[in-house]
Amino acid sequence: MSNLFRDALSFPLRLLQMSTQPVTDDIEQASLILGLATLNFPEYQIQSWHQTLLTIAIVASCTFFNIFLAVRLPLVEALILVLHVAGVFAVIIPLWVMAPRGNAHDTILNFTNSGGWWSTGLASTIGAVPTAGLLIGYDCSVHLSEETEDASSTIPQVMLAAVASNAVMLLAVGITYIFCIGDLTSVLSTSTGQPVIQVLFNTTQNNAGTTIITLVIVIILLSACVGQVTTASRQLWSFARDGGAPFSRWLEVVPARWNIPLRAIIVSTMITTLLSMVNLGSNTAFNAFNSLATISILFSYTITIGCLIWRRLFGDPLPPRRWSLGKWGLPLNIISLCCTTPMLFFYVWPLTYPVTPQNMNWSSTMFAAVSFIAAIYYVIKGRHEYDGPVMLVKSNME
Repeated sequence: MSNLFRDALSFPLRLLQMSTQPVTDDIEQASLILGLATLNFPEYQIQSWHQTLLTIAIVASCTFFNIFLAVRLPLVEALILVLHVAGVFAVIIPLWVMAPRGNAHDTILNFTNSGGWWSTGLASTIGAVPTAGLLIGYDCSVHLSEETEDASSTIPQVMLAAVASNAVMLLAVGITYIFCIGDLTSVLSTSTGQPVIQVLFNTTQNNAGTTIITLVIVIILLSACVGQVTTASRQLWSFARDGGAPFSRWLEVVPARWNIPLRAIIVSTMITTLLSMVNLGSNTAFNAFNSLATISILFSYTITIGCLIWRRLFGDPLPPRRWSLGKWGLPLNIISLCCTTPMLFFYVWPLTYPVTPQNMNWSSTMFAAVSFIAAIYYVIKGRHEYDGPVMLVKSNME
């Protein structure tokens, strides 16, 4: 693969990831909070501008933390880790004790085609793929490598530990949830707009209990938002340092007084704020922007893993590294590619059929449009200034 093709491919993907990644968690927190407001005040009606303003407030609070409390981030993350594990039990124990249990056969083997597609299997596949968003975030630690001691060994171990531990907890929560979900019709038609809130209320029959459990989820999501602002700003800063972002020379400056990429933090916050405001004009357009992060990350995963497989099979040996999967590297790469490829393919499908402009999944169109604009910028200016991190590392090694 030529350097030009490599850079042209990585350029728009990095631009898309860092621009859209923080929006998803922010809007989910806002939706949960507004859902709790509806639960406790039934006369309240959720408006799009309420959601947008609350999202902006959440982004602002996370930005405040990243600017003024950055030195406390390790301590806070450690406390949130404890809450994260405790939160799993806070959710599943009430469901175990109080919720009615579903029939194992119906819960696991009974599939419902509510999307209007011609095949239940196709409808189930399309409906399951959006959960790929749960895979986003495990690579956030990579973007903090330059601020991590012994990163080449520590970061891979941290990523594996995060995936393994969260997989176990997610399996416990997921199995509990599907067995205790109860009346699916009432859950999907809930006035709160959040099925998880309705499931918890159906279980506890208590507003206070439902609110407390949901707030645990909100706090965990808030901590994830803090980390995503950190990650997005570091991505933007490193991208500017490599000469890839517009106004790179201005963005790459790290003020000595702050010792953090202050300008990158502010700009990434402004991008997230502007994207959240799309919801005021069109919910369809906002959903398309909201899906950009998942699509771009899945696409980057697929391309990266595919290149690794090609290199392992037909290219030169991989460069020396501190941590390696050894002989398991190639099989795991192939398994990963077999997972990410269909995920990427079905993620851009509409959830319902027949397809209309309102229910159309415009994320693929948005992805192509933004990639095209980024590619034009790369051809005109970026290719003359952008020098990817791989080349920088290679030059330092030489």
